[in-house]
Amino acid sequence: MDFLFILLLSLRSYAPPVTIHVVVALCDNKYQGIVPVPAKIGNGQDPANNLYWGCGYGVKTFLKKQPDWQLVKLIKQPAAYIHERLIFKHRSSGVYLVADAYDGARMKEAITNFLRYAAGRDCTPIPVDNDTVPAGGDARLICFVGHNGLMDLTLPAYPVKADSRPRDVAVFACYSKSYFSEPIRKTGANPLIWTTHLMSPEAYTLDAMIDSWLQKEKSGLIQEKVARTYNQYQHCGLTGARRLFSTGW
Repeated sequence: MDFLFILLLSLRSYAPPVTIHVVVALCDNKYQGIVPVPAKIGNGQDPANNLYWGCGYGVKTFLKKQPDWQLVKLIKQPAAYIHERLIFKHRSSGVYLVADAYDGARMKEAITNFLRYAAGRDCTPIPVDNDTVPAGGDARLICFVGHNGLMDLTLPAYPVKADSRPRDVAVFACYSKSYFSEPIRKTGANPLIWTTHLMSPEAYTLDAMIDSWLQKEKSGLIQEKVARTYNQYQHCGLTGARRLFSTGW
């Protein structure tokens, strides 16, 4: 009886880890409607040198340099259109971050999967050491980083909310509030950060937002910290940076 009681108590006290899932659409001069960047960093099939992944302010390189994050696993080609999957663990909170580098030619898959995760679909358990990381639709915060592919393509349908669990989303792409409002509303997710104008979706703003989110700060303060960080790196003026980033509806 004592053993059964202890077992039940341990099951009740267990809570699955919290996960952040980041979809990164690699910069691609050939397959995306962008102002061309230098060829080496604009090859969407070369994650190691890509502007949004392997460069200094790319998601992979930037997060690996942050002392709060520990890279615990790298998975090569977890899907035909994903070149790399990185799994980080936040040292103090234990929160996991999954970052996927999508082939720049597969924007449709990147946006579709981002929206499906936001709607609570495609729940993806990922084994890491002795733990299981609840990714995809099981993530609590889902982020998109890259070119706003909805400027170039139209999805046949938008994923709809699958359950009642709360999820936050962020879209670091140009004019994301205008283009993503309808699809995100259908997912039922809360738009924590999105944009009102052109922007450079580099990883310092993503990192600032996540740091504030982990501290459970209110959305207005998160927005302010993202704007200040963007101005710090882009020198665009704080007033302009505040106008660029928006939170909520």
